Parts: sequence; C-alpha cells; structure tokens
Amino acid sequence: MSLERKGPVLGLGFSEAARALLAQLQQAGLVDRVRLPGTASRPGLEPGAGVSAADDASDPASWLRHHWDGASAVVAVGACGLVIRLVAPLLQDKSSDPAVVVLDPQGRFAIPLLGGHAGGGEALSHRLAALLGGQAVVTGASSGQGRLALDSFGTAWGWRRGSGDWTRLMQRASPTAGNLLPSPGSPLLVQQDCGETGWTALEASQALGLQVQGSQTPRQQTTAEPSADLWITAYQGRGCRWHPPTLWLGIGCERNTSSSLLERLVARGLSNTGLAREAVAGLGSIDRKGDEPALLELAKRHGWPLRLFEANALDAMAVPNPSQVVAGEMGTASVAEASALLAAEAITPWGITSSAHGTVPSPRLLLPKTIEKAGPGESGAATLAIAFSPRQSAPARGRLDLVGSGPGSLDLLTPDARRALAEATIWVGYGLYLDLLEPLRRPDQQRIDGKLTEERQRCATALELAGAGLPIALISSGDSGIYGMAGLALELWGQLPSDQRPAFAVHPGISALQLAAARCGAPLMHDFCTISLSDRLTPWAVIERRLEAAAAGDFVVALYNPRSRGRDWQLDRARELLLQGRPKTTPVALARQLGRAEEAVTLHTLGDLPVEQVDMLTLVLVGNSSTVVCDGRMVTPRGYPGAELS
Repeated sequence: MSLERKGPVLGLGFSEAARALLAQLQQAGLVDRVRLPGTASRPGLEPGAGVSAADDASDPASWLRHHWDGASAVVAVGACGLVIRLVAPLLQDKSSDPAVVVLDPQGRFAIPLLGGHAGGGEALSHRLAALLGGQAVVTGASSGQGRLALDSFGTAWGWRRGSGDWTRLMQRASPTAGNLLPSPGSPLLVQQDCGETGWTALEASQALGLQVQGSQTPRQQTTAEPSADLWITAYQGRGCRWHPPTLWLGIGCERNTSSSLLERLVARGLSNTGLAREAVAGLGSIDRKGDEPALLELAKRHGWPLRLFEANALDAMAVPNPSQVVAGEMGTASVAEASALLAAEAITPWGITSSAHGTVPSPRLLLPKTIEKAGPGESGAATLAIAFSPRQSAPARGRLDLVGSGPGSLDLLTPDARRALAEATIWVGYGLYLDLLEPLRRPDQQRIDGKLTEERQRCATALELAGAGLPIALISSGDSGIYGMAGLALELWGQLPSDQRPAFAVHPGISALQLAAARCGAPLMHDFCTISLSDRLTPWAVIERRLEAAAAGDFVVALYNPRSRGRDWQLDRARELLLQGRPKTTPVALARQLGRAEEAVTLHTLGDLPVEQVDMLTLVLVGNSSTVVCDGRMVTPRGYPGAELS
C-alpha cells in the first residue's frame, strides 16, 4: 500500500478543531505542509519556502491553488461538501491531480474523495485511519468490495506502471460495468513473466476471477498473438502493463564519456529490444568506473543504483562477446555483459533461498553488447548490455517494518504498529501471532506463515521481499525488540551491501512484562531484569550465571519461556537460585495468556511456587526482597519519603 510521492502532502483545516489533528499527522510524517484559516506563518504550521507573504495570509482556497500542481495528496479536515467545492475548480485529469482525502475533525473516518487508486488516496486513507485509530471509508468499486484494483496494486508490489487503457481495464473488471463485463467463461487474462507472484493468491485477486498465465522466461509479444488484458512484464507492448524492476544495464565506457552519449545508448538499447525503461532495476559496471561523471549522473538522474564489480569477478563470468582488447586494458574480457549478468544475480549473503522464491533461475542477457560512439560535440565511447534478473530488485522502494503486536489483544496494539501493518503488502510471522492480527488484514494483503523454530528463515524471507521493493511487516508478539525478531533481522540486514538494504524500522509493542506488571499492581517500581529460561539459543550455564547475578543484585525478575514439556526442570532450578538472595515469602505473579480471552493472573510466593501450573504461555514475575502484596496487589516500593506499606 505504498504511496509514491511526486511532491508534498498538503494538510488543510477549516476550524480550530483541526489544528491538533493536523499537527499529529505532520509529526507522524503523513503531512508535509499544513494550512489553517487565519494563521500566520509559524513553525510546523506554514505553507513552506517560496510562498509570498500575500499568499501566506490568503484564504485556504488561494493557498491550495498555489500548491495544487506540485502536491501528491491533500488531506482536508472538514466536511466533504466543503472540500468538493474547494477542489472542483482545480481538477484537470485524474492521472495528474493529487489524491484528496477527507477527515472528520475527530479523526474517526478517512474518506478517499479523489485519486483512490492510482493517486494513492485509498492507501493514504488506510495509513491515516491506522494512526488515528479510526476507519477508512473506502467506496471505490474495487477496494470497497474487497477486489484488487488492477490499475494501482502493482505499486505495492514494487512495480512501475506502464502504458495501456487503464480506464477500460477497470471497467472490464467491474461487476457494475454492464455490457463491458467479460462474457461468462471469459475472465480477464493476465500474462506475467517476471516479478513477484504472491499477489495471485490474495483474496482480492481471487475475487476478480482472473485467468493468470505465467512463465519464468520474459518474451516480447508478437503482433499475431492475442493480447492479454494485463501484462506484468519487462517488455513494452499492447494492453495495460506493470513493469517489475528486473532489468540490469551493464555499461562500460571510456574515460570522460559524454553524458548525452550514455543517455542515447540506453534509450536506443531499450527501444531496439522493446524493453521498458520502467523495468530497469539498476546499472552495473567495473569498479574503476565508480568515479566516472557521466555514469554517476545517469544513475542519479533516473534513480538507478550503480553496482560496481572488481575485474576478477567480471572476468570469471561466461559472456558471448569477450574482448582481448578490453582484457588488456581493464583486466577482464568483458565489462558491459559481465557486469549486467553479475548485477542481475539473485544471491543473498546469508546463503538462504527463501520459501517466498524457491529455486531461482540464472539471469540471462536480453541485449548482448552494443557500442555507441561519440557524435558531434561529444567525447568518448560506451558499451551497453541488458540482462534480465529472475528476481526483482528495488531496495530503495522497499521497507522492512519490525512490528511488535503486543500480548495479543488488538486493543493493546500501538497506533505506530497499526500504521505499519496497514502500509505493508505482506505480513510475515509465526502463524499464531498472525491469527491474532487477522481481523486487521485486508483482502489485498498477503500473509506468510512461518514455523516456530525457523526464525532465521522468516527474517531472510522478509528481507528478500523488502529488497524486491515491497513494504513488509515482520511480526513478533509483545515487543519485537524484546526476545523478538528485531535483532536477528537487523543482523541479516547488516550483512547486505549498503546499496541493497531496504529501509528498516522497529515499531515497539507492549511486552508481556509490561502487561503482567499492570495486571498485578506495580511490581516494577525499582530496578528489574528479564531472563529467558530457554536454553535453545543460550547455554544453561550462562542462564544460571545471570540468575545468580539477579539474585545477588536483588532485582525484580521477569522469567520468559519458563517451562515446556521438554524443559520441565529449569524453572525449579531458577527458583532455587533466586531464593539465595530473597526470602521464601517473596511475592510471585504467574501471568498466563496475557491480553487474550484465556488470560489468568495469580499471586503466589517464591517458596510455594506451583511450578507444575507454568507453561510457555506464562510469564513469571518474581519480586525483590522488598516487594509486598497489598490487598491483592503486588508492589515494589520505590523508596519515596513518607510512603510506607504494611
């Protein structure tokens, strides 16, 4: 559900009630420029640089007119009728107009008024609703009925939209389109030969009844064959087209080659092969060209990453057109072809082939080396080769969000976590945790269930998908940074080359420790620690040392993973060690199934702890030597003067 911004998102309010709401959206990064009626410029509530004083003091309609053409979206807080009258004179074409989303002043409803699909209005509405704890009121024929919006869904899968009559495609996909609807037995035909394929299993895709044909070999459509309604391909042609980032341009050039020469070389190479510029994932070349001005300018202008390779790595590649002249000068017989193929290889540094992809075929050349020489007023010469990668790559478009889902109840899910879930194309996590969040998942979002002991595989899958250009939510229970997936995911993320790392963010959740403490009173008012009793990843000898240190330091202790069928003695041993530093009367809380319907919290003492009642769904909270129970509530005194407990 990504919203590709061509410019700022504008926030517009019509009453004082909108002030706090727009300030919250701006603080969250969902709104860039905010305008309230009657306001002078002030930090955080100003039109922005380059706006005249007269415009700053003008009415909201004039301010909106000034910013309209450069905006990605408008978030207006007020009545729908008022907003309609305000934007109506500014509307030109839905392909270029910004999306318009209306919020009520209490933030309860987010309504995509204009630009719901291609403009990203529906995606923005879901983000706003998740942050504010409200509801996205989606009325479009596709998303409102749980069906995939074919004219916009590819953005969430890391693709660029190409040519085609998208209006007619959406009419054909609509059950309300009358005689435009395909006849019975004639579903919309989708031809996919590259890019991620998980979208086909979505509930929103199934609702369309599409006929999807696919292959792992991209090919150019011939004029004789019938055209599909929708193509997901690297090639240009008839029909509506989404272009996954699967093409790598290998470039070799003489020193100080002109920028215009490289642009012409790329344009001709793509045109002659029928390949789409939107499908280009990046550039490849030899490391000696890492400071070549024209090459750097080409990469920057188009937003293409540049992958550089050493001569020995390039020389090891089998290519159709090696050159001994190039070998003598560069130490490799090929730069363009070899760098295109190397850049297109889908290799993960941790050596795992994720379950999301299975076995990945080798890349192949779609355009062998071609040469372009200098024209009038130009200098240098360059070579170009184009390789196809069987795995799409767009880490700059992707994002990996580590989401802490809390103990289980949706009421305890933080707004930050809700927003990350709303924005994600795919949720990755252990099945039980995904089940608890299932009421929040939309039909256009995929879930990938992992097994309990395959954490590394889950992280690798999530990272590979984020590197392909998708927004991914990797979900842990509680807080992702407390015995969750954040640490392992960050370790693997750090092993990637810097230019192949997607954005990475950790979204905190309410941990079992926090909820257990809240349920039983105030036991964490002084220093505390957490210790996991699972020796699957940590040797038991290390765990014992930590227990002894916690006992000696008189910490309040939260014990995670306390007891399972295969580990039924560790909790009793932990109790013995903790008794070395505190009395048998020390209060202990057993908190089981926190935040869920089966939740149960009971108070005991360390000396009489019912170990047999404890399982892996239980958190054990052990007080320190000063912790007491006061009228059924567990409390650890902080030591405030004059405060005494009996």
